[in-house]
Amino acid sequence: MHSIVLVLALTASPAASSAGERFASGEVEPALVGMDASRLRKIDRLIEEAIRKQVTPGAAIAIGRHGQLVRMRGYGRTSYGRNAARVTESTIYDIASLTKAIGTTSAAMLLVQQGRLDLDLPLSVYLVEWKDATDRAAMSARHLLSHTSGLPAGGPLTAVGSDRQRIAGVLATIPMRNRPGARYEYSDYGLILLGALIERITGERLDVFLERDLFGPLALEETGFNPLYWGSSRGPSPFRLASATVPLATIAPTERTSSRGVIQGVVHDPIAYRLDGVAGHAGLFSSARDLAVFAELMRAGGVLGEARVFDAEVLSAFTRRQSSSGRHALGWELAREDGPSGSRFAESSFGHTGFTGTSIFIDPEHDLFVVLLTNRLHPNARERRHLDLRRAIHDAVIEALL
Repeated sequence: MHSIVLVLALTASPAASSAGERFASGEVEPALVGMDASRLRKIDRLIEEAIRKQVTPGAAIAIGRHGQLVRMRGYGRTSYGRNAARVTESTIYDIASLTKAIGTTSAAMLLVQQGRLDLDLPLSVYLVEWKDATDRAAMSARHLLSHTSGLPAGGPLTAVGSDRQRIAGVLATIPMRNRPGARYEYSDYGLILLGALIERITGERLDVFLERDLFGPLALEETGFNPLYWGSSRGPSPFRLASATVPLATIAPTERTSSRGVIQGVVHDPIAYRLDGVAGHAGLFSSARDLAVFAELMRAGGVLGEARVFDAEVLSAFTRRQSSSGRHALGWELAREDGPSGSRFAESSFGHTGFTGTSIFIDPEHDLFVVLLTNRLHPNARERRHLDLRRAIHDAVIEALL
């Protein structure tokens, strides 16, 4: 992919070379993009109340409309410790299953554009291990992306161990739940397999492909796998454009476990952890600042400034409902009244959530996006009140429209 020079409506300077520089101008007056400032303050109150009630130790949010930012800020701290770092728009979070959309789905979109992936060809065309898998011979990348593959939702996948080369072979023998295309079932296994498929097509690891072909050209310096190795020539993820390692204090911790202690700076998901922190379903870390850039890319139809990153036809195909009963487009979750985007986002809206307490949603009809990052898993995974917080914030954003 050729080097891309990005010129954004959001930028403070046409020569901006990083996400940080693009957003140096900060938030615009809400009225300029048809939003009410006093109603937007409800979002601040919702997050501050959640922090007081220990729903999460802190949060970061980014809200954009018509190519401008009306909110991008942090609240609270990265943990409940008195000396914990304050959350900012650059605090780095383990974004868990947002990896499926931001990372793996984006990689699939790029490969479709490049003519290297056909969504409807049987997986056996690409994966030699699937040649004799007769009960899943019809399974395609489209089934994986729409969560209709028939594979189980997930599990420990211990047979793979730490050898990512075994993923396709092991998943070729996992008992099927349904025939491909028969019904919807959200599946980590499906996106793990899609990540393996992408690696087989490209001949390189998923993080390397994404860094060179997407995150690097977009200058997303706070996005990638294995943040403790960014800027280093050693470690599990050596291919990184950032110029310096990331201080641990700037990364929000997740769960405290008996086997791993407080998990901070390494992926929470146990399968991704065994696979050097890089998998198709989990492993990405990012900030509100960087995810705002990506959300703006999706809101603007695949164009960022003067650069077209995703073909309009490909983006439309990936964000369109696949069936009347399906909850997913291709890799992206669709809005529904009882879903995480709240009750007021338009039906055409799409996004994704992450187990760690993260989410991104884009509403094309209202021409806006919302990025919300929390580490509700810290210190334990029993906390569930973030689900109501997320819905309330999304509803409040729509309520703030003039």
